[in-house]
Amino acid sequence: MMSRRVPILLLAAGVLFGGDAAAHDGPHAHFAPIPGAAPSKVDPARRAWLAGDHHVHSWFSVSYKASTDGKSPPEPIKGGDASNPITTNAKQAAAHGLSWMVATDHGGPDHAKLNREQAYPEVLKARRDTSGLLLFFGMELDTPGAEHSSVIVPRTPAERDTLFGIESGYNRRQPWPADPAWDTEARMVEALKHMGAIKAPPVVIANHPSRTATAVGVYGQVSPSELRNWNDAAPQVAVGMEGAPGHQAGGLKPDGSRDPEGRRGSYGRSPTLGGFDQMTARLGGFWDSMLGEGRRWWVTSTSDSHRHYTDGGNDFWPGEYSKTYVRAARTYDDVLDGLRNGRVFVTLGDLVSEVDVIVQTADGRKRAEIGGRLRVARGSDVTVVIRVRDPAGANFGGRTPEVRRVDLIRSEITGPVADRTSDSNPRARVEKRFGPGEWAKDGERIAMAYTIRNVTEPTYLRVRGTNGAELEPQPDPAGEDPWSDLWFYANPVFIDVAD
Repeated sequence: MMSRRVPILLLAAGVLFGGDAAAHDGPHAHFAPIPGAAPSKVDPARRAWLAGDHHVHSWFSVSYKASTDGKSPPEPIKGGDASNPITTNAKQAAAHGLSWMVATDHGGPDHAKLNREQAYPEVLKARRDTSGLLLFFGMELDTPGAEHSSVIVPRTPAERDTLFGIESGYNRRQPWPADPAWDTEARMVEALKHMGAIKAPPVVIANHPSRTATAVGVYGQVSPSELRNWNDAAPQVAVGMEGAPGHQAGGLKPDGSRDPEGRRGSYGRSPTLGGFDQMTARLGGFWDSMLGEGRRWWVTSTSDSHRHYTDGGNDFWPGEYSKTYVRAARTYDDVLDGLRNGRVFVTLGDLVSEVDVIVQTADGRKRAEIGGRLRVARGSDVTVVIRVRDPAGANFGGRTPEVRRVDLIRSEITGPVADRTSDSNPRARVEKRFGPGEWAKDGERIAMAYTIRNVTEPTYLRVRGTNGAELEPQPDPAGEDPWSDLWFYANPVFIDVAD
């Protein structure tokens, strides 16, 4: 398939700078709902990019004190693993530019009762105190057969009971004494099927999936086959993974200087790559293998905030460093719908604040955007328009990073893999690298376009960018300054081909 860059004459036609993102959500923009999920009823014109964080801990992420007799359940110690009230987290999230947040405390013996009786009332208080923030009630599930995952519960009158049922029935650390039968991959599949059957199903996102990996491609508690099993069991629930984990301040001392032993993400054995998990960051790696099957499998980015680095922790405040942007109306239902359906891009260090990827037919009459599908006749040409907002002001690290390069990544979709342990897609490649001389600029916004000719196979396209010079993200050394090495990633657009 031959491709070419679109001539700069497109500027005169308004293709590159065509107004706000919402203007492209016209009648021909295609946002196909994920299988098994009800389509959103929101007018797409109401949607905008809303920043959030789905992985935030409070003092209800407790530690436990063993009983003196060894026969009684251990005693929960509030604030033992994370230090801040939910109300504080919510205020900090709003102060750092977030529109939505999920309270996600992890558990232990009988933690479901603590979440129900103590954490939930504090969520209600935080909603009253920080009314401009959409605050979801969720949890970080101690995942059977794996490590951790965010469970994001829809805001309904039943939200407390819904979460209690999930945690009390499936959190692997819930029973005391510990029961090995609660810690199997089969039990997680059972949990996902349970969640998929709920009238208002939650969203589940695998957290820090390669934190226990010992090398590139040598996975620990979370494996490629396991994530495929999750997605197969409940594709409308298990929809993705943290592309960039939290704990990104692991390389900073309390005074902000570098800790030569600290690691971004607390990835101590196999490091992050440009701040991102290897399952996402490796071109042609696990994420591309999932997308190459045609799976709608999304990436997010979070703080995993437990304790701020200035207080001796490894963390930034929610929104201070990492943001997950969802294209949504400012409602609970539409933010969750955006997460479920991949209308998402992620960024570190406020490198960007808007990313639009518009894939359209040559006549411009049909188009799809991030998370969407475009159906074209075999042999058609498609044009990709990429628009990015690079904020002019300083980020929360006092830096003013600039986008140095944007990559358009492309692969054909070849269907289900024969080997479910596969973490590679050899057909994924960088189709085009754009630098400042190859994009147009209008204030904070930069835009570029590219035409792919003669599309004959189902295809996906995704976009990433950086402020650095690395062609591919390299392993992050101990003590790296997280503010100097920034990337953003957008979820894919799919192209279907019809004869």
